[in-house]
Amino acid sequence: MILSLSGIRKSYSTAEGIIEILKGVDLSVAAGESVALTGESGSGKSTLLHLAGGLDQPDAGSIFMNGRDLGQFGESERARYRRSDVGLVFQQFNLIPSLSVATNLSFHAKLADRYDAAWERQLIEGLGLESYLGRYPEQLSGGQQQRVAIGRTLAARPPLVLADEPTGNLDEATGDAVLDLMLSLARNAGSALLLVTHSSRLADRLDRKVVLHGGRISE
Repeated sequence: MILSLSGIRKSYSTAEGIIEILKGVDLSVAAGESVALTGESGSGKSTLLHLAGGLDQPDAGSIFMNGRDLGQFGESERARYRRSDVGLVFQQFNLIPSLSVATNLSFHAKLADRYDAAWERQLIEGLGLESYLGRYPEQLSGGQQQRVAIGRTLAARPPLVLADEPTGNLDEATGDAVLDLMLSLARNAGSALLLVTHSSRLADRLDRKVVLHGGRISE
């Protein structure tokens, strides 16, 4: 298993008191496997992705990535993990405004020492970004920025891809093309893909679908 979560619990303090979002989540994703994470709004799907991505820590439970316990990581190890081992596709694009689209696309891949020009060309064509390579993020629409953010993540061929509604700002045809590239990466590079989606149509294209309900996972 590339990703293995066991007994994950997470609570947050609110004006109304402590709210437990995750109440003992168990979930594993194997190399080359794609898993759709579904559930109603507010069920903790994004929280779960943030924990798996090393952006936050659980109150209880363990998260293992390729056999390594994230709970034992210091801050520098967490930063290295986010840079090299996991690809994050969230609603915030986080593109570097001073870099062109072309440089944004290759940035993480070069940082992780996994730059592959042929794979990048495939991503550029698949995402329809050929005409935008010389532009800067502020010159792009929200949907175009989303495509660049997805391409930047996939360019580094991360062992684990965590995606939160990655096609939410895209039309159906472009969304399908994005999912095709993600599934291609999972199959060909042996990456694990955990994707949050509200679309049953997209979820049905993945290997497996799990539901987060009542703070726990069901299949």
